[in-house]
Amino acid sequence: ESTGRVIAHHGPALIVEDSAGRLYRCTVRQNLGRLACGDQVIWQTSGAAEGVIVAVVERRSLLTRLDYNGQPRPVAANLDRVAVVLAPQPEPSEALIDRYLVAIAAIGVQGLLVLNKVDLLDASARAIWAERLETYHGIGYPLLWVSSHTAHGLDALRTGLRGCVSLLVGQSGVGKSSLIKALLPDREIRIQALSAVTGHGAHTTTTSTLYHLPGGGDLIDTPGVRSFELGAMGRDDLERGFMDIARYLGRCRFSDCGHHHEPDCALRDAMARGDIAPRRLASYLELRAALGAAAKPG
Repeated sequence: ESTGRVIAHHGPALIVEDSAGRLYRCTVRQNLGRLACGDQVIWQTSGAAEGVIVAVVERRSLLTRLDYNGQPRPVAANLDRVAVVLAPQPEPSEALIDRYLVAIAAIGVQGLLVLNKVDLLDASARAIWAERLETYHGIGYPLLWVSSHTAHGLDALRTGLRGCVSLLVGQSGVGKSSLIKALLPDREIRIQALSAVTGHGAHTTTTSTLYHLPGGGDLIDTPGVRSFELGAMGRDDLERGFMDIARYLGRCRFSDCGHHHEPDCALRDAMARGDIAPRRLASYLELRAALGAAAKPG
């Protein structure tokens, strides 16, 4: 038995990399369930460059998305950091950013914001964006200004991902693919190596692929992740994604405060003082209501 890491899917088979960097096409024992890119596994050789995965090492984090049946499907395992990529166009939605950050906090990994295509902004537009995103920067999320077109800020992004297993997510059109190409100059060589293992002329992954960053760390490319459906989630998970609001919870005059019109509401008082952004409070209450409605039977 050997240890390895799942670095790609290819149909029903998984590509496993061993400690020496060699690649193997592996099948999975049925009792293990669905595996994800980034999973640490125990496997046995079954032939030349082939094997069988017999066990999965306990995950430190797992990102899932809902499949067509509404069931959680593993996307990437053992992540350390998820970067939410934004751009001036398409116009980002703060509500969507909040959903990303809640989902990231719920799986216990670090989040950061990456504003791409900053070469399209003049000084006045940049100031507007800085003010718009200050809410997130002010509560502790790193904010990087980058351009895959001019390479502005790419060194800072590489530093932010160094030593981590990372994932980039974002709406269509924000330039995520361009950023991945800039971060992975040997990506095509890696794809050819994967193709050789699968025996196909072209590498066609159905889910995620893990690449090694030149400066250290790994980047998982997951083309299918464009938004997070929060699905089943507890109130504690939601509050982890709103650390700016969570510190005031439990301080209201009434224990069942709805944070709308009740007197002596700690959240609304904090908003009046400028400690909580009105839009963040509205987003929190909207998501809390949605989770509450989803939890009700029938």
